[in-house]
Amino acid sequence: RCTSNLLQDERISAQEKAINNWLPITSSRNAKWWYSAFHNVTAMVGAGVLSLPYAMSELGWGPGITVLLLSWVITLYTMWQMVEMHEMVPGKRFDRYHELGQHAFGPKLGLWIVVPQQLVVEVGGDIVFLVTGGKSLKKFHDVVCDSKCRDIKLTYFIIIFASCHFILAQLPNFNSISGVSLAAAVMSLSYSTIAWGASLHKGKLPDVDYHVRAATAPERVFDFFGALGDVAFAYAGHNVVLEIQATMPSTPENPSKKPMWRGVLGAYIMVAVCYFPVSFIGYWAFGNQVDDNILITLNKPRWLIALANMMVVVHVIGSYQIFAMPVFDMMETVLVKKLRFSPGLSLRLIARTTYVALTMFVAITIPFFGGLLGFFGGFAFAPTTYFLPCVMWLAICKPKRFSLSWFTNWVCIVLGVVLMTLTPIGALRQIILSAKTYQFYS
Repeated sequence: RCTSNLLQDERISAQEKAINNWLPITSSRNAKWWYSAFHNVTAMVGAGVLSLPYAMSELGWGPGITVLLLSWVITLYTMWQMVEMHEMVPGKRFDRYHELGQHAFGPKLGLWIVVPQQLVVEVGGDIVFLVTGGKSLKKFHDVVCDSKCRDIKLTYFIIIFASCHFILAQLPNFNSISGVSLAAAVMSLSYSTIAWGASLHKGKLPDVDYHVRAATAPERVFDFFGALGDVAFAYAGHNVVLEIQATMPSTPENPSKKPMWRGVLGAYIMVAVCYFPVSFIGYWAFGNQVDDNILITLNKPRWLIALANMMVVVHVIGSYQIFAMPVFDMMETVLVKKLRFSPGLSLRLIARTTYVALTMFVAITIPFFGGLLGFFGGFAFAPTTYFLPCVMWLAICKPKRFSLSWFTNWVCIVLGVVLMTLTPIGALRQIILSAKTYQFYS
């Protein structure tokens, strides 16, 4: 009987290992530090950077600069915490955000705290990326045609953009999308440079106005809340950081946190190079007349703006895939481990194709770009990026009360909770205002 039990345990262990070798997050562990750099750039510098001059126009110079710089510092700190906690327990790796949450809060509570928020962030992010890709394709079409072509609905451009994801979604894991991610990271730096370079070349508008655009005090308050959500969305790479680190090899002598942290630092330097010039120069040039996508405000030189919009398209193709991979992992884990489906190509094809189709449907139904950024930014990006890592750090590491670590984490938690509470209010108002004049599938 003991022998049969042992054989059964070995068989179950072999099955678990085979499943883990098939699942997207744990199937490959040979990534290099530069994979971490461009995966994190692709995850973070997406649609958000193009809305930052608009966020500045709702915040004003002083609060805008403060919020952007403070967000950069806080999110770099919480990213460091995530990287450190990946292998905090000797001999164990927390390959997924929810696994770390389960260690910090307990098996059931950790799952309920992390998974809903992570899904809102990643699925919501993918929907926004589809809208951005469609809008950028439409802008490219309109700029190149210069009013000589027949007008095409945004709905069709979102469908065109989504069509490539039905194919790319079949790539099995993070390492297999590294080429797409690298191209996306290069594009993000390129179109950010075009955005601030073209703004600088154009110079200040003759009648530039730096007063916040809202006329009444309530409108100013709501716009301020919405702008905080735009900024929160712009710093949203934390939701995939553990999953990216899971692809790195690790030994006691060379733990995965070393190459991962090197990649994160490289990514954050790139983030600063992209975000700050676009935000400050875009706002300096256009003031409160800037659109919620800086490339829409810029119309000349036409060839350069057309090129920048195609760069955005390439970038958000990568962003969609980076955000989708942990969702694919969750879906396939449930299908194989809970529902006992056999892992294989057909299962992956059906599950991932369904996901792309559903996100595309939502994107073409409610493409409120600015409002979506603010709403998702406040409601879900703020917790998972700004303060959930700090809460887990306090729960796991238990720093001494009133020590520097304890104090720093509580400051981040308070700021993050304020951000989470305020930002959806302004964004929801913006969505309601957009919905008044919106016609479905236009």
